Amino acid sequence: MGDRWRVEVDRGVCIGSGMCAATAPDGFRLDTARQSHPVTPETAAAADILAAAEGCPVEAITLTLTDNGETVFPPEE
Repeated sequence: MGDRWRVEVDRGVCIGSGMCAATAPDGFRLDTARQSHPVTPETAAAADILAAAEGCPVEAITLTLTDNGETVFPPEE
């Protein structure tokens, strides 16, 4: 995966389950309010980051390509 992703967490949707931080501990942290946030908002595409987004129980994580803004996750219907 040679792409770069913009990682965003919708804190209004995040329920603080911690699944993302458990799946990709280098990619996500929970703050003192138990809300998730990306460690770095722009990162190299990585399988663990994608797995964290896919495993979020409320789909609060959005991944987009930095070069053109195309959505990586969640998939467009």
